Amino acid sequence: MIREIYFHKDSKRGVERTFLWFVEEVGELSEAIRKKDREAMEEEFADVLAWLASLANLLGVDLEEAAKKKYPGVCPYCGKKPCECEEK
Repeated sequence: MIREIYFHKDSKRGVERTFLWFVEEVGELSEAIRKKDREAMEEEFADVLAWLASLANLLGVDLEEAAKKKYPGVCPYCGKKPCECEEK
């Protein structure tokens, strides 16, 4: 969906500038979390996800497939569900 809506604009902007927008949105999410502003958190999580998808699209990465490969229904480190890794 993000590709269909934004790929043309994202392509013109390029990877570096799109990455900067992504980082800015992560900062806005951080602020919403710090303030415990639920409405803002929901909006910023959506923005972070959209900009992450835009980056993946520009770089030819299938975000869904990458996530499934890394997280195949179990923890990629201990192989368990739920994760039983030691806290760091």
